[in-house]
Amino acid sequence: MTIDRPFLGIMLMLGFCVLAPVGDAIAKILGQTVPIGQLVLVRFAVQALLLIPLVWLTRRRWRMSKRVTWLTFVRTILHIIGIGAMVTALKYLPLADAVAIAFVMPFIMLVLGKYALNEEVGARRIIACAVGFLGTLLVVQPSFAQVGWPALLPVGVAINFALFMLVTRQIAKETDPISLQAVSGVMAVFVILPVLLIFQNSGFLQLQIVHVSSYDWTLLLSIGLLGTVAHLLMTWSLRFAPSATLAPMQYLEIPFATIIGFMVFGDFPNPMASVGIVITIAAGLYVVLRERAIALSLTARATPAQPAEGTRAA
Repeated sequence: MTIDRPFLGIMLMLGFCVLAPVGDAIAKILGQTVPIGQLVLVRFAVQALLLIPLVWLTRRRWRMSKRVTWLTFVRTILHIIGIGAMVTALKYLPLADAVAIAFVMPFIMLVLGKYALNEEVGARRIIACAVGFLGTLLVVQPSFAQVGWPALLPVGVAINFALFMLVTRQIAKETDPISLQAVSGVMAVFVILPVLLIFQNSGFLQLQIVHVSSYDWTLLLSIGLLGTVAHLLMTWSLRFAPSATLAPMQYLEIPFATIIGFMVFGDFPNPMASVGIVITIAAGLYVVLRERAIALSLTARATPAQPAEGTRAA
């Protein structure tokens, strides 16, 4: 069994928080010309094509127990739904807004971690999460009257991703991350491709397969690569830290999304949003430093008879 190492888990999640908004920005660009179903299919096909040879060359374990196989299938379905919903939201919302609205997710994760996984949720972690959410509200400044129902899609993404993280936590210590992602990629292709073939001539534009330019193909392949690496980092992070510990770190996606949104789309946060970004970063850094200090303290006190196993309470 893998020993919890909270600081390492946090660093891996940080990598995910950097790469995920980059992939979202590319998806926002592609969403204007490529059907969502086709985009999601290529995303998972690239994941499978990248990881299957790696699993074979490194002789990693493919076999899964019946329980893990079913949970992996559930995880894959949640992943497909989450990506599809987020790409749809990005067709209507600015990148930073879509990411920030989705940040009711850490609160959902805290509840799931506490009541579904029996993980301790310390008061300081809850406070840090609340402060980060305050920063989120300052960044978002949402206007549902302007965008209508698509503004609710990131909320659905949040619920979906919280469940995705919960399932991943259940199987992360029983599976190899690379093998898990390879199997998930194959499962997703076998789920999505028949659906697209069935609806090819149905009139549902987002479930059709169309001809795309070489430029769009480059972006599609980039989404697959970024998504594969990002979710490998996320999966690894859950091997070393509980979901409640990692939840506040997700707030760092907001400033990264804001920066990328400005660089790619010209969206620039107003002064209030800038204050929110600072608050969000401060809350995330506090969690990193807090978990690192606790991990170092436990390591220093550990003895051979009672090894340090990390902490689950802040």
